[in-house]
Amino acid sequence: MSNEATLTLRQARERYFDENGFGQGGNYDERWVRVDVGPVPFWFPNSAERVRALRFHDLHHVLTGYRTDFPGECEISAWEVAGGCTDHWVAWLLNLSGMGLGLLFMPRRIARAFQRGLHTRNLYRAEYGDALLGRTVEEMRSALGMDTPVRAPTRKDRLTFAGWSAAALLLSAVSAVASLAPVALAAWALVHWLR
Repeated sequence: MSNEATLTLRQARERYFDENGFGQGGNYDERWVRVDVGPVPFWFPNSAERVRALRFHDLHHVLTGYRTDFPGECEISAWEVAGGCTDHWVAWLLNLSGMGLGLLFMPRRIARAFQRGLHTRNLYRAEYGDALLGRTVEEMRSALGMDTPVRAPTRKDRLTFAGWSAAALLLSAVSAVASLAPVALAAWALVHWLR
């Protein structure tokens, strides 16, 4: 049994925050959050809905072992989509975007993470609080079905993956167009202004 397995979720999450430079308490109270996509930093509001989803997302990192680098975030996105994000609409949006990016760069890893998510549970249906945070990592991994090997995909699993992949790629495409539209508009205006 690893040392981490005996930690409570609260203890393991604090270690995770420290190891990833997320600051005391994961910076949940910050008004703005910076996310780097490669060399490009993006700042966006740290809304109450984002924090509500992020509290579970961070615990999922602890439980699954997916890292916080680009591949790890794409994998955990696929895992969370497969398990369902219930009424956490911010999680759906961010995870479908992450899964879509992952499909472009590492489709096999995304397929494996999705398959794992289909046959395990996640915490989005749980009540967040002291009772949850007081449980051990080992206990939660077992309760969520993470202590069994990932099954080979069935035909239904493949169809489910194909459907969610289409949704993820569509959302990623729409997001890319929406993100690039202001830049394209500014370039067009500059070209016409210089004429």
